[in-house]
Amino acid sequence: MKQQTEEILTVNSLIIGYRYGRKKIPVLPPLGASAGKGELTAVLGRNGIGKSTLLRTITGLQKNIGGSVLIRDEDTSHYSRLKFARTVGYISTEIVKVSHMRVYDLVALGRFPYTDWTGRIDRTADEIINDSIKKAGLAGFSDRIISELSDGERQRAMIARALAQNTDILIMDEPLAFLDISGKFEVLRLMKELTASGKTIVFSTHDFNIAVTNADKIWLITDKGIIEGAPEDLWLTNNYECLFDYEHTGFNPEDGSFSFSTACTSDIYLEGSEGKKKNWTVKALRRNGFRISADKTQPFVRMLEGEEGWSLVHGDEVRNSGSLYDLLKLLRQYNNVPT
Repeated sequence: MKQQTEEILTVNSLIIGYRYGRKKIPVLPPLGASAGKGELTAVLGRNGIGKSTLLRTITGLQKNIGGSVLIRDEDTSHYSRLKFARTVGYISTEIVKVSHMRVYDLVALGRFPYTDWTGRIDRTADEIINDSIKKAGLAGFSDRIISELSDGERQRAMIARALAQNTDILIMDEPLAFLDISGKFEVLRLMKELTASGKTIVFSTHDFNIAVTNADKIWLITDKGIIEGAPEDLWLTNNYECLFDYEHTGFNPEDGSFSFSTACTSDIYLEGSEGKKKNWTVKALRRNGFRISADKTQPFVRMLEGEEGWSLVHGDEVRNSGSLYDLLKLLRQYNNVPT
């Protein structure tokens, strides 16, 4: 159980946007939010709302229009470049475009804030670099050329570089992008291990389910500013509604799951025992536009015991299916829906 609640990073009336000469163009009203020591904070919002702009502004890569970013109550505008580099690490979604650079060399750049003017890598730095490569899931990749890696492998290399920087705060813009399902959860596990050790991570993501089931805190960016709190707090106050088009999206308030709304074509009765098989059968039927009926319909679906499958029963006619895929094809045939 995490006991650390000290606020490390604070966004104080921060105005993000763009400058064209003397003209300042804000993209959102003043923003306020915070992230505590040892917290994993997910940034959510619609495309184009300003997630990347916010993260770039926090890291100083984009100048703010107003307000401030505080680290341990100190305005980051007062930080030297070296102090900031030793405090905050940043991972961008931008593809790394370098030729003839090895993974080891890219990750070694993370040690720059700690080296002398020659940039010499000593034994300690070498150990940190190799350990970061291993933690990022790239063991054996040290000598691979960056330009020869897949998008997911490049993303891991950038994460390794940030790990080698060894900062208290990590700002990650879409760190799970380009990764397959297994890779996403491996990186997420690493992120949770880092926060458990006391590091603060703020990351943006388009993966809603991963954010609300794993983050300690959510920064939800809306047109009116940032709404922050535990993922469950935002469920209870219906704040996630701004992310979805409810006309075409179905929401289950019991478990917080979303799905595309499918127009019901007909009712169907489902006969059989409770449990895993029934749950997935119901999901499949609803996904295909069937509403589960309390009264027996013609035809109706009978779930057979164990792995024996399903039967579609219509009067005296019984047609068996060994999979939900085949059952749904039979139902579409009865409803004259093209298969």
